[in-house]
Amino acid sequence: MRTDLRSGFTTGTCAAAAAKVAAVILCCGEIPAGAEVILPSGEKARFPLQDWKRRKACAGCSVKKDAGDDPDVTDKAEIWSFVRRLDPADLHKDREKWYEEADLPGVFLTGGRGVGLVTKPGLSCPVGKHAINPVPRRMILESVYEIKKESGEKAPLLVQVEIPQGEELAKKTFNPRLGILGGLSVLGTTGIVRPMSEEALKASIDLEIHMKALDGSKYLILSPGNYGAEFLRSRLGISLDEGVQCSNFIAHSVRAAAKEGFSRGLLAGHAGKLVKAAAGVENTHSRYGDRRMEILSGFVRELGCGQDEVADRILDCNTTEEAVGLLETAGIGTETGNLAADRLRDQILKWTDGKLKMDIIIFSSQRGVFGKAGEVRL
Repeated sequence: MRTDLRSGFTTGTCAAAAAKVAAVILCCGEIPAGAEVILPSGEKARFPLQDWKRRKACAGCSVKKDAGDDPDVTDKAEIWSFVRRLDPADLHKDREKWYEEADLPGVFLTGGRGVGLVTKPGLSCPVGKHAINPVPRRMILESVYEIKKESGEKAPLLVQVEIPQGEELAKKTFNPRLGILGGLSVLGTTGIVRPMSEEALKASIDLEIHMKALDGSKYLILSPGNYGAEFLRSRLGISLDEGVQCSNFIAHSVRAAAKEGFSRGLLAGHAGKLVKAAAGVENTHSRYGDRRMEILSGFVRELGCGQDEVADRILDCNTTEEAVGLLETAGIGTETGNLAADRLRDQILKWTDGKLKMDIIIFSSQRGVFGKAGEVRL
């Protein structure tokens, strides 16, 4: 696995750099080659000017986002910030929709095209305002306030962040499920995108579970991936919009669910991942080891059904589908699958200190339901 992954910059840092250049163009009448912004850590980052626009009381600048080696959907997207002078009368129109900081007077912030609007409570942005998180919010306002103060600009200034591709790109993110509509969020806590996609995914899972809890859900639906989502849709008529996709982080997700107060739920997923979790594997990604055949073989022996030969043959199987087919042929598929489901249900109780009872469905792509536990009705 690579250890030399290249870092990049957050959407918020790019928006702050673009806003600083736009403020220079508007307030100073200069067109700089780029902008230097100070990150929350105190480090400095410099950005080249991508494009710019100028009108009488407004200037705009764009920066092309570089997310480094992180698999970020916004990589290479253009981030625009527009800065315009406000008349005193403007301050009484939409001020409740803007962000402002008491120690940075005369500078306001909002979102525009491609920046999502918050429609549900529980996020770090108020309902009715654009999804510009606290750290980038501060960085953008500080960058423009610095230029306003240095130039002697007297008029109040409004910064508007836009991401032309934002509405389309947002469809590839969690935003629609979180109630952020019409575009992307302007994110960042350090200003830097570090290629730690696992941590970013865990944070997204936590947030989705949190939002389900805030919505008043009492029964949480989890599925590791697309196979599980399709099974829930086709067999139970459940859209994953009603649940949370937990990827390989089954243990992490159930602990997060218990922390949010959930006591009941449903976990449905392919045998390839769920038999690992049934044996206590917390991260089911293949790079953390592959014990599927050993685990299934152990379950067969635990049944005590005199099928030791089948248990041995499972160890030579290449895929979980092949192993499930072998068990079905031997007439012990359902018994083995139900035992795996029972073990997974017990394991989740251990991971959550007895707080979360999950109904379990384990399925095979070729053969359908492999095992189930709890109050599952198919």
